Amino acid sequence: MDGLHQLEMVILLLAVVLLLTTVAQKLVVPYPILLVIGGLILGLIPGLPTVMLSPDLVFLVFLPPILWAAAYFTSWREFKENLRPISWLAVGLVSATTAAVAAVARAVLPGLGWAEAIALGAIVSPPDAVSATAIGKRLRIPRRVMTILEGESLVNDATALVLYRAAVGAAVGGSFVLGDTLLQFVLAAVGGVAIGIAVGMVSRWALCATTDSFTEIAITLLAPYVAWVLGEVTHASAVLACVAGGLHVRQHFSAAVAPVTRLQARAVWDLLIFVLNGFIFILIGLQLGALRTAIPADRFGAVLMAGAAVSLTAIVVRLAWVPAAAALPRLMSATLRARDPMPPWPHIFVTAWTGMRGIVTLAAALALPVSTAAGTPFPFRAEIILISFSVILATLVLQGLSLTPIIRKLHLEEDRGLLEREEMLAREQAASAALGRLDGLAGEDGVRVEHVERLRVHYSRQLQRFAGSSPVDADCSFEAGEQFRQLRHDTLTAERLALIQLRNEGTISDEVLHRLEHEIDVEALRAGIGERRVPR
Repeated sequence: MDGLHQLEMVILLLAVVLLLTTVAQKLVVPYPILLVIGGLILGLIPGLPTVMLSPDLVFLVFLPPILWAAAYFTSWREFKENLRPISWLAVGLVSATTAAVAAVARAVLPGLGWAEAIALGAIVSPPDAVSATAIGKRLRIPRRVMTILEGESLVNDATALVLYRAAVGAAVGGSFVLGDTLLQFVLAAVGGVAIGIAVGMVSRWALCATTDSFTEIAITLLAPYVAWVLGEVTHASAVLACVAGGLHVRQHFSAAVAPVTRLQARAVWDLLIFVLNGFIFILIGLQLGALRTAIPADRFGAVLMAGAAVSLTAIVVRLAWVPAAAALPRLMSATLRARDPMPPWPHIFVTAWTGMRGIVTLAAALALPVSTAAGTPFPFRAEIILISFSVILATLVLQGLSLTPIIRKLHLEEDRGLLEREEMLAREQAASAALGRLDGLAGEDGVRVEHVERLRVHYSRQLQRFAGSSPVDADCSFEAGEQFRQLRHDTLTAERLALIQLRNEGTISDEVLHRLEHEIDVEALRAGIGERRVPR
């Protein structure tokens, strides 16, 4: 009966996730924010059972596929190009935030030791990969800003978790050695990257060894969990193992599997990440119901005030650090100034303001030990958990909700010029390669000349359209491309409706309909209109 009760809760939460996601789309609000607020409201409803989020569940079930997917869709080229600002944020800012939060926490919570204060600072210091990806990609944030935010959120957990484990070890056992902590960070980072690459290489070999689409998709689903478990067992960074593995597999996935596998895998992964994200954010909101009972009523208000002070500290430190990290290296290096001029201040401000905390922060707080080595209760454990929840709520709701009006006020837009030029070049090179292959096939036995000529005409037209085009060419602009995509959508819709009518009239079978409809779906995806529906 207990298992049935848990299943009912899962079904209820999934229904709420779907409802709130739909509402968020109507309101043009990032859905993670609405899910957190919805979970917060559910947690305050009397009579509903308390849902306690297990840190093991988060670290083992939720995080590996989310980190792997986030790394998979990260451009390795742009990640390398922005490694300097990413490092300043992922290592420098995390360390600075940890120190500042620890100092403030000791000031507002009398009796809090340095070890517990540093643990709190490490918990709330890293912005979350889930929050950055889920919120940032729904807004028109410039590409470089988004690359830096995603890169930071992918690797900053490694820095924070090393500081967290060192501080917790000091609080539990009473000792802390700075040199050991630095060595542990280096070994964990190197070991995590090595494990991730190794798992990625084995995954690539396994993908090449099988030809079954479902097996190949299962391999992609299993790989992040293998990387995470190996990272944990070897005391390396499981976070970096998943990030490195996802980046490695992405470099080889296009050549390792068939097109049908990629189509199916994308659908499976999109659904998986959507469900995991939905559950994560609504579970964050639901934690308030469990946290209220952990702290005496007479101290609840004081702890919330401490949470507000820590939240403000985390936000202010980021607002100060980001412009300083952008300016100082350029002031010290004329070469860097010439190669990479100072970014526009709106870009710097958006980077500084986008620092939402999420599931890693809450999971790390919940994973705090219950007692010390001496058998005494872990000092201020309940207070640290509630303060961490306050920081998540303040940054996710306050900063997340304000991002859209800020971006509109600053008149920020996606810088599509580079993408446009790269798309033109890619189309030209692809058409040229196809024509070259046709020239090689034309004289082979069994190849029909009329088929070769039909394809030659098709690719010659593509080459004429894109070869030598400039980004401002009216025929090849994104506006013209959108007009073409809309026209393609209209013609494919006409084909689809004609096939459905033939099926409804009994002229063709469902099998024929499904086969031809699949071809139309693939063509729609190829034309970049796979998300558009048939008009009603």
